[in-house]
Amino acid sequence: MTRTHEGRRSVLRSIVMIALTAVVAIPLYYIVISTFKTSIDMARSPLGLPGSWTFHNYVNVFRTSSVVRSFTNTLIVTVVGVAFQVLIGSMAAYGMILQKGRLTAAAGTLLMVAFCIPMQSTLIPLYRMEASLNLVNSLQGLILIYLGSAIFCYFLIVGYMRKLPMSLLEAARIDGAGPFRIYWQIVLPLIRPILTTVIVFQTLSTWNDFVWPNVLLSSTDKRTIVLQVYNAVGQFSTDWPSFMTVTVIALVPVFVFFVFCQKWIVSGLVAGSVKG
Repeated sequence: MTRTHEGRRSVLRSIVMIALTAVVAIPLYYIVISTFKTSIDMARSPLGLPGSWTFHNYVNVFRTSSVVRSFTNTLIVTVVGVAFQVLIGSMAAYGMILQKGRLTAAAGTLLMVAFCIPMQSTLIPLYRMEASLNLVNSLQGLILIYLGSAIFCYFLIVGYMRKLPMSLLEAARIDGAGPFRIYWQIVLPLIRPILTTVIVFQTLSTWNDFVWPNVLLSSTDKRTIVLQVYNAVGQFSTDWPSFMTVTVIALVPVFVFFVFCQKWIVSGLVAGSVKG
């Protein structure tokens, strides 16, 4: 009787998972398959396979739009921005556990308050700050804005660092190692799992961000790939296969990155929850 009950639960669970997978997969299938169709094929059979498979849409997009430039801009912003976010967040967490006192407690409280402030409420002040520094419509200005996400990195990393064996750091200090050497040669290797998790999260967030590029960037040659997709709606208003093609070009790199790194996301979070 128990086996029968477990069998029914397993079947029900499988049905639910298949249904949820279909909900997610059908839109993705529609987008990808449309890139190989003509406008006539899309209108005639939206979910059907193309009458004749063609890569004309990809060739046309790369030839008539600045996708390569937008892709390069996004890559620069993501790599540089995430690198500094993780560096600042990890160094702040290291300083917080290294020097415990009223000052660090107050700083931690201030960071908590700053983390709770909605991003939308800071749009105008930050834009005015960027304008006063002549950083509007520049990749440097966009990267500077993304450095604020170091707070998120800090909160993920500091909880992991608190579980490190402080005796190891004290032994290194007794042996003559300075704070930076301890941070670089001992702390960073020990927190590698959570660092990888943070890098994955921040890479996905930065690559897919639309709000800040839309607010700060106006020049065509400064667009990120997400802005390129947004502007393709008007550029290809009667050419939906081309719009779908730009969307796929934007999705593929981050999809591959996530699939490649998903095991580190889980391992980093699990390691952080059971360490010590």
